[in-house]
Amino acid sequence: MRIGFFTDTYFPQVSGVATSIRTLKNELEKQGHEVYIFTTTDPEADEFEKDIVRMPSVPFVSFTDRRIVVRGIWFAYRIAKELELEIIHTHTEFGAGFLGKMVANRLRIPVVHTYHTMYEDYLHYIANGKVVRPTHVKHFIKMFINHSTGVVCPSKRVVDTLKRYEVDIPMRIIPTGIEVAKFIRPEITKEDTDHLREKLGIQKDELMILSLSRISYEKNIHIIVQQFSDILMSYPTARLVIVGKGPYREELEEMTHELGIDEYVQFTGEVSHEDVAYYYHAADYFVSASTSETQGLTYAEAIASGTQCVVEGNDYLNQLLDDDSLGTTFEKDEDFSDSFIRYVQQQIPLDPQIRQNKLIEISAKRFGNEVLKFYQEMLVYYAEHHSEGRVPTRTVQKMRVRINSFRNGEDK
Repeated sequence: MRIGFFTDTYFPQVSGVATSIRTLKNELEKQGHEVYIFTTTDPEADEFEKDIVRMPSVPFVSFTDRRIVVRGIWFAYRIAKELELEIIHTHTEFGAGFLGKMVANRLRIPVVHTYHTMYEDYLHYIANGKVVRPTHVKHFIKMFINHSTGVVCPSKRVVDTLKRYEVDIPMRIIPTGIEVAKFIRPEITKEDTDHLREKLGIQKDELMILSLSRISYEKNIHIIVQQFSDILMSYPTARLVIVGKGPYREELEEMTHELGIDEYVQFTGEVSHEDVAYYYHAADYFVSASTSETQGLTYAEAIASGTQCVVEGNDYLNQLLDDDSLGTTFEKDEDFSDSFIRYVQQQIPLDPQIRQNKLIEISAKRFGNEVLKFYQEMLVYYAEHHSEGRVPTRTVQKMRVRINSFRNGEDK
């Protein structure tokens, strides 16, 4: 199958969406399918990247580290036609997402969408939430998604939200998988983790608590910081390591200073994707109070690394952490410190068999298989609802030459 992913976010940009897209691309390609990325230009990107088509873009308002496609419909259509795509999968509701829909319409092929972001959790970024309201989000998302063939929902929370928005196309809950081998990492030794803890100033007998995410308000890291003093009352040797970058870091640093816990909390900044597993392995516990998650990639990464979790729950996370040996969830922000202290006091050992079963559940292989099944169902569904039909002929060798000619300006 030949698939086109349309996204405003892709590497070298770092985000959960970019990671999930690359994971899915890699898994589908392992199974013999062809996946082509249609995405934004990026000053940090390589000049030529295999199977990636970059279209003119600008930084996105209020998210200057993200970009949005501003033009390129004809360019994208010509390449998609030469590639003879059979299905398009959009991963954004903005620039590249609209282009993907227009290209699919012209090619008369189905378009599947993944709803990655709960926009109601991010409205404060736009004029402090005074311009764009939840009702605006509802109408926009309803319009955009209802013009797709089907939608992938990373969790039940997304399904519930889209039903509230009156989306009425086929939906499928498919939790985003991870490449578990990147986090199991048997080659990471105790000597390696001891060295990292030493670098962080954490002694062997101290408790390393890890927060790893984009440092933004909706990630609720301030809840962890605010209640960390309570944890220190029970565990004076606890140390909080906050990994990531984002617009809320300065306020969090100021908060730790005001609370007088500077010496117990440290901010590492962003860590390379290759080194993230070392932090999970070095940590005693992974914590999060985020309520904006739809995919929960960091939670799955912690489980794959063998690090127990104490996180704010939702339908997805309660199912993910369905055994106490993997971790625990709490219901409300104010429950964090009590839940953490209670869980640590229990000293529940990690059950190897429970973890092994969970690794299969959260694996990229399972993720790819489920998405592929949905593609196949949507191809049938589209054919049944569109009488024109389409039987493409295959010209794979020609398409690679054409992509290069388009890039080099030879085809005007």
